Amino acid sequence: MNINHESKLIIDECVKESHNGTLSFGAVVERLMAIGVESYHADYRRCETTYYLASDETYITELTPPKIAIADSFDVQKIQQAVGGAQQGEIYYPEFMRQTMIGGCIGYFVWISGRHVQYLGRYGETHIEHFPIKDNN
Repeated sequence: MNINHESKLIIDECVKESHNGTLSFGAVVERLMAIGVESYHADYRRCETTYYLASDETYITELTPPKIAIADSFDVQKIQQAVGGAQQGEIYYPEFMRQTMIGGCIGYFVWISGRHVQYLGRYGETHIEHFPIKDNN
């Protein structure tokens, strides 16, 4: 199934802004959640991201990772450093991709509904990072 034009525009804008380094991960998640995206998969090797809506509709966009080789070994510490930098607003998506590729990440699933990200290594390794808990005080 294909998604509606308005949802495509919102996803495309999120992609553009995050690739330009002007939109944080948290802002991307909020926008995607608002249009019914429940998860997405960024695939560094295929250079694409697939968005999955609660309606079972999907949408694929181009992903432009840095032109570096993905490390052979999966280094959870390097993945965690990249995640921490993104959460603190110290790095944005282009640098996040570079750092996770250096850490041996071939891609990841963002489970918006499940509030976590599953990072994948080339030999089936996985690492899960849960979304930070917002302090409402």
